Amino acid sequence: MTLKVGQRVALAADTPLTDSAEAAGVVVGFLSLAAGTVGTVEQVAGQQDESHDVREYERLTSLLDAFGRDMPTASRKQLEEKIASLEPAWTAFQERAPRVSVRVRFDNGLILDGAHGDLFVPA
Repeated sequence: MTLKVGQRVALAADTPLTDSAEAAGVVVGFLSLAAGTVGTVEQVAGQQDESHDVREYERLTSLLDAFGRDMPTASRKQLEEKIASLEPAWTAFQERAPRVSVRVRFDNGLILDGAHGDLFVPA
């Protein structure tokens, strides 16, 4: 997913923010944000531009995932062939893609900065 400033996102999974700290053998605390916590993207770093083929691959795979089981066999096969033809562009994009990090201000007031973009899904 391509993240954009101002986009509403939610955490895809429970996310620990700190490790347990121990003082004299006693656990002091542990902080974690729950999956589904919603916020707004304030900053995106390390993102590269997607080519037309990459955007088309994402669009077609999403279409196949959502409606493939209901499609006529010939249409589904044609869609799968088109996706296969775009696979090299997608693979090359993933190999050269830098780590995308984001700054998200959650609705509860917390700010998570430098988080990996894969932690988030559209809200």
